Amino acid sequence: MSDVVNLGLLNGHSVGRILKEAVRRAATVIRAERQTFEAHTKLSYGGTMDDVFTSADKAAQEVYLRTFIECFPGCGVLGEEDSLSLPPVAPITAYFTVDPIDGTRAFIRRQSHGISTMVALVDGGEVISAYIGDISSDEVYGYRPGSNRVHRITRLDTFETLEPGLSAPAGIEDTFGLLRDPAHEYSPQTQALVERFRGYEVMGSSLGTWAARLWKGEVGALLLAPNFETPWDSTPVIGISRKLGFVWLKPEGGHWVQYAPELPLKPVRRDHDTLVVHESLVVDGKLKA
Repeated sequence: MSDVVNLGLLNGHSVGRILKEAVRRAATVIRAERQTFEAHTKLSYGGTMDDVFTSADKAAQEVYLRTFIECFPGCGVLGEEDSLSLPPVAPITAYFTVDPIDGTRAFIRRQSHGISTMVALVDGGEVISAYIGDISSDEVYGYRPGSNRVHRITRLDTFETLEPGLSAPAGIEDTFGLLRDPAHEYSPQTQALVERFRGYEVMGSSLGTWAARLWKGEVGALLLAPNFETPWDSTPVIGISRKLGFVWLKPEGGHWVQYAPELPLKPVRRDHDTLVVHESLVVDGKLKA
């Protein structure tokens, strides 16, 4: 009997279900390693041996890699651990990005927040699907190929459609901001913007769970200082944020000017501050005065 089963074209619903299941399995592996993981140092993007990875990172990445090989043969893969890089096999052009644990230092500290696992599917320069699993809350954020909606999925499989445009602030003075770094580490123009916020908070750890606070409407703006953009961290956050109507701006000539974030294929340095807000706060490519 042949092992080949002709099931026709794999549609967006199928892809979404497979990726959500991969995120759930990766999260299960990560939680199982909380008490027994081994931590090691590795080379940082800046070239110093001060970054870390754990046995949980590698175990979770293996979950994803096995899923990609079994369910999506021929697709490329860009993963953080072991500098994983598998090019797509022609005629396939799609590739996956995977961050097995986003917030590894928080995981090592056994924090009860700020730890996620992230996957994205890219083709033709577009993030066609992305899912981010919050390890602590067991929630999943994401969307399948072909969908115009982003869901917040609870551990009880309750699906909530995220609609941040309905609660977007009317202006910067009504906005509560979320910073990745203390305000004094940003440029003078950015510090002036922070002073206009209704209030702000500083939060590190996982970029995925950090950005999710914007998607859920807990905050109205994100601010990032210059740092490295990576395929595994940036791609799913860019995909979900853009799907929800958020835009990227940078300080330029006394204004905050909209720009299109690139999807990196390797770690690249971003040398400017970045503001992420809902598109309703932008007029003619600039932040509302």
